[in-house]
Amino acid sequence: MPGSTKLLTDASSLSLALAMVYASASPLLLLDGEFEVMAASASFCDAFDIDPAQAVGSTLFSLGTGEWDVPQLRSLMDATRSGDAEIDAYETEIRREGGLPRCVILNVRKLSYGDPDNLRFLVAVADVTEARALAQTARDLVKDNDLLLQEVRHRVANSLQIIASVMMLNARRASSEETRGHLRDAHTRVMSVADLQQLLAVSSRDVVNVRSYLTKLCGTIAASMIVDPGALVLSVDAPEVSVEPEVSVSLGLIVTELVINSLKHGFPDGAGGTILVSYTCEGPRWTLSVADSGVGMPVSLNEARAGLGTSIVQALARQLLARVVVSARTPGTTVTIEHTGAAAVKPETNVAEPQVAI
Repeated sequence: MPGSTKLLTDASSLSLALAMVYASASPLLLLDGEFEVMAASASFCDAFDIDPAQAVGSTLFSLGTGEWDVPQLRSLMDATRSGDAEIDAYETEIRREGGLPRCVILNVRKLSYGDPDNLRFLVAVADVTEARALAQTARDLVKDNDLLLQEVRHRVANSLQIIASVMMLNARRASSEETRGHLRDAHTRVMSVADLQQLLAVSSRDVVNVRSYLTKLCGTIAASMIVDPGALVLSVDAPEVSVEPEVSVSLGLIVTELVINSLKHGFPDGAGGTILVSYTCEGPRWTLSVADSGVGMPVSLNEARAGLGTSIVQALARQLLARVVVSARTPGTTVTIEHTGAAAVKPETNVAEPQVAI
């Protein structure tokens, strides 16, 4: 008879569900349509200190000392029963009286077997209290490390500024013009790193904004090396993009060397003009250039000699997998650092014209 077949099907389904719950190594509950416990796995009872004998016949919300009676969970269970929702990875906190809070994740599946008057619910429960505690501990450690790193960067920046100040003081006292020049150059190089440390110390992320960094860096160079800022203008053209600190160190040192070179060789005797530091990027490709309107490059190769700055720029470009291109302007010189985005770039400097001594 059809009725007997349906009854047999329901009984078989219930037996299968009960067997699955009792055999489960994971915390499982089988509830009826009124959310009364029909079966509870031993793992559930052990994990949440529930008496198996008292669990069956009790509602989900009366288990233990009532810690499962969470208003939002009630609402979600009602919505699941009516078909308006499905509980999938719902996370909540339960707290037994006198005990510590437990963080649990619930997944609920409605088992209807085509009979809306004979609903059942399979509830899987995962205790993630320890995992959440470990995650919070990790977040706290990261926060503490970030604060410590910021403090270290502040101290490094302050120390570098002190060193740079001592260099500038010694430069003023030096009797040799060559010595004064070397000390001023060293001062500018140290300040380029100090500026970077200051930016990193106040940044919420461990990256450097290129525009902010180059603007601050060029401001520092101008203040220490340009006598008449009205006649000789140092400016920056860069987008609001960020790079890793390691990359920014190299970019900053390259700009420092190239600007020093322009000031020394492009504008003798305090001549006026412009120096433009530009940075552009598109995906992994980027270009850094320093262009001046100075006197230009030497007219013969014999006049061009490789200085310390040249070696520094070439080494930093190789480190960045980029190449250096030097070209003449009318008037002036442009030095460009090109990174093509390829896995590797030829380490040799690509010089289109005689290279200026840096």
